[in-house]
Amino acid sequence: MTPEKKIIDRVALDKLYESLKAAGNKMFAPVFRNEQTDFEYNPNASEISYNHIQTTQSVKNTVFPKIENLFRFESSQKGVDLLNIDFTKVPRVVVWNAHPCDAAAFSALDSVFNWDFKDEIYNSRREKLAVIGMSCIKADENCFCTSVDLNPGSVKGSDILLTPLANGTYLAEILTEQGKAIADANASLFTASNGENKEEVLAKVEKQFDHSKVTENLANGFENPFWHEFSLRCIGCGACAYVCPICTCFDIQDESKAGNGRRLRCWDSCGFGLFTLHTSGHNPREIQSQRWRQRVMHKFSYQPDRNEFIGCVGCGRCSRACPVDMNILEQLVALEKLEVAK
Repeated sequence: MTPEKKIIDRVALDKLYESLKAAGNKMFAPVFRNEQTDFEYNPNASEISYNHIQTTQSVKNTVFPKIENLFRFESSQKGVDLLNIDFTKVPRVVVWNAHPCDAAAFSALDSVFNWDFKDEIYNSRREKLAVIGMSCIKADENCFCTSVDLNPGSVKGSDILLTPLANGTYLAEILTEQGKAIADANASLFTASNGENKEEVLAKVEKQFDHSKVTENLANGFENPFWHEFSLRCIGCGACAYVCPICTCFDIQDESKAGNGRRLRCWDSCGFGLFTLHTSGHNPREIQSQRWRQRVMHKFSYQPDRNEFIGCVGCGRCSRACPVDMNILEQLVALEKLEVAK
């Protein structure tokens, strides 16, 4: 559809939020609590944060939960019965006030979970998701969206993108049929746009590196000493993967008690020492430098080649969350300048 532009003020914005909540949607919105801003389900409109640079966690949990039941099983003298979970009954979810980096990540997740096999569980959640994005008017030294083909006002992934304007209202870009349905159902809350320019209020995020040059150097730098030097601080805690909006590594585990139990899908990380450990005891990535290399190459070499997208949206969460300051932006800048043999 052709995008439309409208204006909505703050009072009407709160009414839109409550309208969507009253319609039976689970609202996933950022809230400031305990000295940090993070997403929560169904907060009050008055609790929502509109002034943060970035939340601690990403929004991927809405479609790819940290822990997810795949099925249950019960055993008896007659055998084992599988109890499938009806994923068609998952709730409708509206991600509210997602920054453009988070919204863009959904396209990357779609590609991974529909690459060689269509994941019905993921798709059942994705089909019931709407994204109300919010442009960034602030940024910090960890933000680098412009280096990975995004920007603080990117519309990719949002059904409606809101941009705070200087006069206290919001420019609403209605981008998809789902976004149009939301706007049409709440038409009285919007007014006509007069050609407002959102570029004037967006955060300034300078481009830090050329990602195509990084990818080129990765293809020729597999055994470069760079990986050992830049991974010495890494403790393999997995924090970077858990806050990343694109990381999709997972493990499958069974939990049982007295013969009854469930099979789970839960987040994992290629940075963990046990991630590639074979039953034989052999580990093809036995030291941390190899695991760190895998993480970076997966995002900037393997995924662009296989899935045709960069496995990073430049949100900077991994650098903010790292307890030992493994700043990925610094490393990507260094990789762009790396001298490698062709």
